[in-house]
Amino acid sequence: MSGELALGASTTIAQYVLPRLIGAFLLENPRIRLSLQSGNTEQIVRLLLDGPIALGLIEGPARHREVRTEPFMEDEMILIGPANSELERLTREHLRMTNLLMREQGSGSRRVIEMALGKVGIKTKDFARVMDLDSSEAIKSAVEAGLGVGFVSRWAIAKELELGILKIVEVPGLRVTRSFSLARRTGPVPQGPAGSFRSFAIERVRALSSGLKRSGRPGSRADKGG
Repeated sequence: MSGELALGASTTIAQYVLPRLIGAFLLENPRIRLSLQSGNTEQIVRLLLDGPIALGLIEGPARHREVRTEPFMEDEMILIGPANSELERLTREHLRMTNLLMREQGSGSRRVIEMALGKVGIKTKDFARVMDLDSSEAIKSAVEAGLGVGFVSRWAIAKELELGILKIVEVPGLRVTRSFSLARRTGPVPQGPAGSFRSFAIERVRALSSGLKRSGRPGSRADKGG
């Protein structure tokens, strides 16, 4: 297989999931020339509709009838707090009294969190303060600095948990899950490099997800090597 392949990926996928997929894919397809653009879900869907990319990997719903999506990986959003705090477990009432750090409007992560909170009767306006940040890295840094608590992908916090910089804060009855999806323009299934990457991602991600479930974090010995 040879040719050009232009991908777009939501921020969390681009930072924490896609690098190992791309590396393994290019080892098997060295003649494919690959380019990548990242942004939030709305930005990736727009790139897909406007034509610069052939496939998108997104964290939230596409919300556009000209875009077709198919889930390829399950993810869980984890509430995190600073490791040196006394936060271990928050009731929903206590959660409302905290400062919440969230991704910006248009982010797939934000939509998923808002929907999960809504199911347990919590709205973002109920919090003491909501601060919008443009990346998971920014949320982690703000949490570490003691500015509040925030939700990030389990894929994003393996290193910080291992180093004891951040910790997971449990909220009984609240679980935030989502699907990462492959997005393409409505029509026939893509062929060529885009079709090859689509098939590769669906198959390879099963191994990555299995490793994460077994170990509780990505990058364990179970999922090294691809």
